[in-house]
Amino acid sequence: MEIKLKSIMGKDKTAIVGKLNVSVGDTIETGQVILQLETKKGNSPLKSEISGTVEEILISEGQTVEIGQTLLCVKSESGGETVPKLDYFAGMINGKKEDINADILIIGGGPGGYVAAIHAAKNGRKVVLAERKAMGGTCLNEGCIPTKAIVKSAELYEHIKNANEFGLEVKDARADMSKIIDRKNSIKDTLVSGIEYLMNKNEIRVIKGSASFVDERTVSVKSGRDEYTVEAENIIIATGSTSSTLKIPGIDNEFVMNSTKALDCRDNMDCVTIIGGGVIGMEFAFIYSNLGMKVNVVEYFDRVLTMVDSDVSEEICKIAKQRGIGIHTGSKVTRIGREENGKAVVFFEKDGTERFITSDKVLVATGREPDVQGLELENTGAAANENGRGIAVDSGMRTSVKHIYAIGDVNSRMQLAHVASHEGMVAVDNILGKDAHMDYTAVPNVIFTSPEIANVGLTEDAALREGLNISVSKFPFGANGKALTMGESEGFVKLIKDLDTGGIIGGAIIGPEASALISTLTMIINSRISEEEIIHTVFAHPTTGESIHEAVLGLGKGAFHYHE
Repeated sequence: MEIKLKSIMGKDKTAIVGKLNVSVGDTIETGQVILQLETKKGNSPLKSEISGTVEEILISEGQTVEIGQTLLCVKSESGGETVPKLDYFAGMINGKKEDINADILIIGGGPGGYVAAIHAAKNGRKVVLAERKAMGGTCLNEGCIPTKAIVKSAELYEHIKNANEFGLEVKDARADMSKIIDRKNSIKDTLVSGIEYLMNKNEIRVIKGSASFVDERTVSVKSGRDEYTVEAENIIIATGSTSSTLKIPGIDNEFVMNSTKALDCRDNMDCVTIIGGGVIGMEFAFIYSNLGMKVNVVEYFDRVLTMVDSDVSEEICKIAKQRGIGIHTGSKVTRIGREENGKAVVFFEKDGTERFITSDKVLVATGREPDVQGLELENTGAAANENGRGIAVDSGMRTSVKHIYAIGDVNSRMQLAHVASHEGMVAVDNILGKDAHMDYTAVPNVIFTSPEIANVGLTEDAALREGLNISVSKFPFGANGKALTMGESEGFVKLIKDLDTGGIIGGAIIGPEASALISTLTMIINSRISEEEIIHTVFAHPTTGESIHEAVLGLGKGAFHYHE
């Protein structure tokens, strides 16, 4: 017997599954609360209308469900299958089946998929979007937004601890991880609801379920016993990525987390070991440090954040060490053990010697890989990249099958949410008959350490590898009035100029408000704004943006407010 979602509080058509109160094998009674539903109007319990044994659970916590969707399968107390009161049709017992035609089918509702859907719908196309989890994808549910919510809590706590520097006295401040996670979830849920609202307003059909290709124009979407067969003229794959896994002995211990588990960890820990000094690892390192925990980062390469310039990496390493974060580069993790008291022990090799670190938890933060699981791409002929990671596409986001496109992390070109969104727009524009191409020349990247790091265009290291004739200017935030008033004088603005063309080809910022300031550098590089035009642009005072102006001056006769 199936338990279906018959109604939702208010006028909502969808809700998010909150806490599941039952497991497979449990005996339930009529009137028992089996799960909580989260809606725009608040939380509401869902009670069982039957008694019996739970045979199958077809949904998970955090999943978005819609009216009519099957939630659980239950064997009645009599031992047989009982037909629901309101379910007179055998077809409904076996699950709903529906054939759907669409101009564009989008597989995946992350920042690439839902933006592509909206862009296509606004241009008059009939759009169907399939998503097996909550709308918003990894970025909104397990990545960008959740981490930044926790980053803000951690930074605020760090400011409170140092309030005396601002002439303020604060007593008995403490961090409550459970409340921090609750706040994160509230923000996430608000944004998920917002995307669902946009889908509805733009008349985009959203199907909850797992999609797999039947052939190059037909996709099956399954949700429990329900199955939808979608035929589309064009298909956009936007399934994103999943956390990479390492084959390390002991990695299955319960105290080992990936970034997804870390975002829901409510434990007030004293110490954490992080395996991986990339973006995820370093962001969490500063989160935990700002929350008062002892942090150690173990990185295989000879420096952390290998995607940024060496001097930027050195600067964030210096700041990390000043704050008590242990940085162990050139170190290979060999195994993870457990002490008698239950603490984790991470063993690693450095300079030919085995060393170890003990901690309460271990966070494995070693990147992400394209998610193509279950798509059955072999039924389409779409080719993989040469290295086998992700789906191969051209600059118009087309795969080797001309009417199938792949955007975002799944094509493995550049794993950034804002890149996925723009690639989605490029794909739709080509479907609309335009000759659109993705340009990665001026794509900003932000790392939410403390202070923030951002870069765009070529790095100095890359420019030198290409043999370019360059000039570099750096202006320190220690010479910026606004940064000093904020108590955030660490870091600098760095610009790279091609002396042969005279254009600014790259820039990096490490310091206060880097995530906002990088947009200015992106505009400069993307629009090819000249050095002279920037010099004669009036920057407001006092702002951190003046540091960009000063760095541009440094490419010529020199900055006004700094001299080495």
